[in-house]
Amino acid sequence: MTVADSLAELAAMERSGLVERWAEVFGHPSPLRARVTLLRGALAWRIQLQAQAGAGRADGLIRGLRRSLACAAPAVSLAPGTRLLREWQGHTHHVTVVADGFEYSGQTWRSLTAISRAITGTSWSGPRFFGLRS
Repeated sequence: MTVADSLAELAAMERSGLVERWAEVFGHPSPLRARVTLLRGALAWRIQLQAQAGAGRADGLIRGLRRSLACAAPAVSLAPGTRLLREWQGHTHHVTVVADGFEYSGQTWRSLTAISRAITGTSWSGPRFFGLRS
């Protein structure tokens, strides 16, 4: 099967097929809440990487990826009950970590990024806005 055929097959797959393929390709279950576009993109990347490896050109790609990942900030794990504070334009904003997301201003939000967008009116990285990443 060619790379183009494999990519076309991915494009036609439903989420369940992508999750199954993820487990086959990566050797572990896919992230629980991963969007279909992430699953499809990661699988497409892997197919292309394997094709490059077959052509003897993947070593540079893998070295570059390892370098990029080494520079990435580690993920911060927040336990339910953790409170985050952020002062923005003279107002202090309080966010509490809850089991199914974050509580802010009487509502439960799925992500810190959505909260930071609501506060600032612009697109911010939520973890960065609340000081969890630099």
